[in-house]
Amino acid sequence: MATAAGDSVQDTIVARATPRGASALSVIRLSGGRALEISGRVFSGKDLAVQPSHTVHVGWVGEPGDPIDQVVCTLFRAPHSATGEDVVEFSCHGSDVASDALIRLLVRVGARLAEPGEFTLRAFMNGKVDLAQAEAIAELIHAQSERAGRISMSHLRGRYSEELNAIRERLVELVSLLELELDFSEEDVAFADRTRLVALLTEAADRLAALMGSFRFGQALSEGVRVVIVGRPNAGKSTLMNSLLGYDRVIVSDIPGTTRDEVEASVVKDGIRLSFVDTAGRRETDDQVEAEGVRRSLDAEHTADLVLELVDLSAGAPPLFAAPRSETTAHRLRVGNKADLMAGTEAFASAHAVDIVISAVAMRRGEEPVEPLLDAILERTVGHRAFDGEHQVVTSQRQQEHIRSASAAIARVRNGLDASVSSDMLSADVRQVIAEIGAITGVVTNEDILDQIFSRFCIGK
Repeated sequence: MATAAGDSVQDTIVARATPRGASALSVIRLSGGRALEISGRVFSGKDLAVQPSHTVHVGWVGEPGDPIDQVVCTLFRAPHSATGEDVVEFSCHGSDVASDALIRLLVRVGARLAEPGEFTLRAFMNGKVDLAQAEAIAELIHAQSERAGRISMSHLRGRYSEELNAIRERLVELVSLLELELDFSEEDVAFADRTRLVALLTEAADRLAALMGSFRFGQALSEGVRVVIVGRPNAGKSTLMNSLLGYDRVIVSDIPGTTRDEVEASVVKDGIRLSFVDTAGRRETDDQVEAEGVRRSLDAEHTADLVLELVDLSAGAPPLFAAPRSETTAHRLRVGNKADLMAGTEAFASAHAVDIVISAVAMRRGEEPVEPLLDAILERTVGHRAFDGEHQVVTSQRQQEHIRSASAAIARVRNGLDASVSSDMLSADVRQVIAEIGAITGVVTNEDILDQIFSRFCIGK
């Protein structure tokens, strides 16, 4: 991204801040040192250069004798703006024709088209948000549920960063004392209280462990959970799919092989989007279309976060796999179906390692709740600890890697304290912890990381 360094940060950038298409309004945003000057060259109304910050003005935009649209112009002067720079926003009528014409004119008179995430990048560079908050903005934009939005908003408000920074600042204080000891090594003087260091390391380790444990839940919040339903023909896969969704999405028939292709639909449970995929029944067949469906069913397992294997208890047949395979146990949930058609289902379920027993028909009729099965799916994919309240959750792979590295460095410091190693060795590992925590919020960063993060933003944000 060219915006991360060089003279490009001095440019005044422009982009559409609202989606394309017909709408009531379209917002065009400028940011940079020349935002007021450039806007004033296309706006006929008040002299924008002398207007105070946080004021709104009505006028026309366009060239002399060739108006484009009547707009509402809003001014935010530096440093009291979202980016920390002068910002001007034009609200025009929601027409792509008018919006595109205005952007072309603004570029012609001195602005530059913004790159993805460049407005938020400037907010970070100017200290309006830290790196964790910047990532939270992207998460909030793409949140798929109310709960995901609440957690992103919590990160954006800075509570997550404040907690990490508090730990980091106390470690900085202690490492300075450790390094002071090096200047008095011959006198064998200890400035850093080892007991306090151990307590602080324990606090940091516990907090980082909780954050690391939340990552599976965070990923599920941001990306959803893909559940592929597999089983033999007539195991009840389509009935189960309709039961979970609460409406008839899939054709249900007693004729084996009715489902030939993948059918996908979603529900939201505890703030997590569960995408269910109904697949063709697994069996040997000479029917080319059905065989293709079986092949696609096998392929779908590789894209699943969880494979829900449905077993027909009334048929007395074993599941697809005689016993759980070690490499797939964590990603497979065996569900015994048609419990309403036979007695002694518990013994069969136990014999074939079935995790939960249901009746999909009873679910569809409202005679049996679907919540126990949904809870079992969430337990297998994200774990029960994720639902103990609205605590801070890690949703970024980048942050997770820094947390893991910081935790490893803390473990080395603890081992070093137990072994009574020298202050310089302890100091090196404590500094590693400080650097990793600082990288999460952007206290320590580099241009490549910034490019990677902000290139995923939409243009105009």
